[in-house]
Amino acid sequence: MTEASERVVERQEAAERCRRWRDEGLTVVFTNGVFDILHPGHASYLEQARALGDRLVVGVNDDASARRLEKGPARPVNPLQDRARMLASLRSVDLVVPFSEDTPLGLIQALRPQVLVKGGDYRREEVVGADEVESWGGRTVLIPLREGYSTTRLVERIRTGE
Repeated sequence: MTEASERVVERQEAAERCRRWRDEGLTVVFTNGVFDILHPGHASYLEQARALGDRLVVGVNDDASARRLEKGPARPVNPLQDRARMLASLRSVDLVVPFSEDTPLGLIQALRPQVLVKGGDYRREEVVGADEVESWGGRTVLIPLREGYSTTRLVERIRTGE
């Protein structure tokens, strides 16, 4: 297995690796998010996403795009390089690709995954890139979230001392 630091790559490198994996007959799964403070809900979600294919690629919002997602002015708590490193250290994650846009659409188009995964708090019609992935023969999968796990709730508990 490659070192975690080698699994955090830019878009162009990720696109090349995904192309090679597809050429080898492997199924590439993609998901994305901020992943500010990793918790058991994230771990479960990523393990379930990885089980849908042979390789899991995680797009992670850079700090500016995370702030634009209305997570609050003090978010993300952890900077991009720390969040990416933590994701890359997980056994279920094969690649981590930072992105700066408000949505992962450009990244999805560059990587061309066969499976696009989002949490069950989304509806299919809300999933950015679903139409594109399905247009090239892929599928969109919604994974139910684990109850009781939320980074926003965790940050609030820390802040208030609950």
